[in-house]
Amino acid sequence: MTDQVHEEANSTQTAGTPLAGLVTAPRLFWAGLFLTTWALSTWSMSLYKALDARWIIRYPAKYELNLDSWISSAMNWLVDDLDFGIFTFRDVTRFLSALIEAPYDIVRDFLVSGFLLGQGQQAVELAPPLSWIAIIAIFVGLALYAKDRMLAVLVGGCFTYLAVFGQWDSAMVTLASVLIAVPLGIAGGLMLGILAYRHPVFDRMLRPVLDLMQTVPVFAYLVPILVLFGFGPVAALIATVIYAMPPMVRISTVALQSVPEEVIEAGRMVGCRPHQLMWKVLIPTAMPSLMVGVNQVIMLSLNMVIIASMIGAGGLGYDVLTALRRLDIGGGVEAGLAIVVMAIALDRLSQAFAIRRVRPRPEPGLPFYKRHPRLTLVAAIAAVTTLAGAYIPAFREYPESLTLTTGTFWNTVMEWINVNFFDAIEAVKTLLLNVLLLPVKRFFAGIPWPWGILAVGLATARVGGLRLGLMAAAMTAFIAASGLWREAMTTVYLCSVSVLLASLIGIPFGIWAGQSARANSVISVVIDTLQTLPSFVYLIPVVMLFRVGDFSAMIAIVLYAIVPAVRYAAHGIRSVDNEVIEAGKVSGCTERQILWRIKLPLAAPSLLLGLNQTIMLAISMLVITALVGTRDLGQEVYIALTKANTGQGIVAGLSVAFIAIIADRVVTALARSSQERLGLK
Repeated sequence: MTDQVHEEANSTQTAGTPLAGLVTAPRLFWAGLFLTTWALSTWSMSLYKALDARWIIRYPAKYELNLDSWISSAMNWLVDDLDFGIFTFRDVTRFLSALIEAPYDIVRDFLVSGFLLGQGQQAVELAPPLSWIAIIAIFVGLALYAKDRMLAVLVGGCFTYLAVFGQWDSAMVTLASVLIAVPLGIAGGLMLGILAYRHPVFDRMLRPVLDLMQTVPVFAYLVPILVLFGFGPVAALIATVIYAMPPMVRISTVALQSVPEEVIEAGRMVGCRPHQLMWKVLIPTAMPSLMVGVNQVIMLSLNMVIIASMIGAGGLGYDVLTALRRLDIGGGVEAGLAIVVMAIALDRLSQAFAIRRVRPRPEPGLPFYKRHPRLTLVAAIAAVTTLAGAYIPAFREYPESLTLTTGTFWNTVMEWINVNFFDAIEAVKTLLLNVLLLPVKRFFAGIPWPWGILAVGLATARVGGLRLGLMAAAMTAFIAASGLWREAMTTVYLCSVSVLLASLIGIPFGIWAGQSARANSVISVVIDTLQTLPSFVYLIPVVMLFRVGDFSAMIAIVLYAIVPAVRYAAHGIRSVDNEVIEAGKVSGCTERQILWRIKLPLAAPSLLLGLNQTIMLAISMLVITALVGTRDLGQEVYIALTKANTGQGIVAGLSVAFIAIIADRVVTALARSSQERLGLK
């Protein structure tokens, strides 16, 4: 490492050596590729007019793939005509719906509506729902069991907030969805992870499927789910499970593979069978890592609640979506903050269970209430307050007269900003549009599709090898042949501009946080808030300030995607070995030289990983910004959802996924080569 520091400090001496040619060749390649693309983009319309060749800027319509119509026809046949003799495919979907709907209805009855006999006004209540006090007591008890009083205060405060600010009923509907989706996601992810661990061939087959599940926009697979299971909470739950399961699969596989071989051998020596070895040795040993997957499933399920509300989930997500449609910033922020508060409570609770230490068991001879005093107290509070709720409304529901609201405050703040800073906001918007967005949009919009396919193949092959180049070229060709070239270029333009701004803003703040504990404490609070806010919440103030269009979409994407840029930059700076920094100081480097010649080069792999995650978040947010008027692939997916057009939704979703996969593979290859160059891998 010390030698490496000296190499960095003396790097300027390498000019004029035979190695200079090796450094120049890549630069010539990238410069030539960019200049050729820029020239073709600039002249594409002129070439089109001069040669009367429409195919230069748009794939010929008569050669386009009809994959969307084929998929739609196949889906219609599957739903309407597939018959197994004894039962039809429709019967299968109805059976699956019933299996999921039954436990969901039970949980929802417990939390919200109570158990009723009959329907409508003639329904008779057999048992009331759990009181709001009982639910708070249950979660406080879980926090005490998992950790300590501090966590109990935090969790209790979060759920009390939901009641005090009038979000209780919607929050309980959302909680009911989470309580069903999370166990399904955990169980399904764990089973697939075990299969991938036991069968490497299955693992290799599963990886591309997981890549698609994580990169295909949620709207895209809402369409077939909507066609198969209809509008309602069941379809929303299935979509949530599909969205939240992949991290659990990956973490389960890695956690099981990370179990020390000595532990496995010890299990075999004591006579464990394969089934016993898995469930009594491997799973308990990997439990801390598996709980990280559980935490991810919970957070992704909560992140999905707003999107799932579009197909009948209800709850807080529906409130946010309704506020967005009405441009009600106060109502949207309140519902969004309620999701954040619930996410914080469930996140901290799951983390506490992940690191919970086994406590000594109480003496068996004692009465139950003495052996389990907290459980007894929670059960007593739940029973008394729930029974009292049948006669006293204040126990059943938090009194409406005591609720608080911040909606008026947020609306007033937004109105004040619009009145006092309208001219400044418009000036900044116009400047960025003219200097950055429109030139970049013209550049990407003018790229001829044949050259675009070739350029993507050449660039990715240069970074990751011939195999990656061929794969990227094939994916780009699929997008062009599907008739979505123009929409794809709009997607790439918005994503590239947003990622550029997010990196330019986020990386300096991350570097600052990595070098200053005081700055880190402040920046971490802001970043945690941005990370827990639901994606839809960003659209409401952005639309109120900037109205609909590409600029609003860009601002929302930057706010949503900036988190990993900050986090990974801070992590990379903090991870630099102090001995290397001291060696730089001994060599006479100034603080600025230490940053630019030591810390940043050694943090490059972390910065590239942050760039990867920033791109992934930007692409996922792009689909949601279709609601504010962008004309990209996200808009195609959203239109397909509104029309229940399965084929259009899947083709557009695959196109978005292919862009994300290409970007992921390229940045991953860059990070790998950076690690190898630094001797870190």
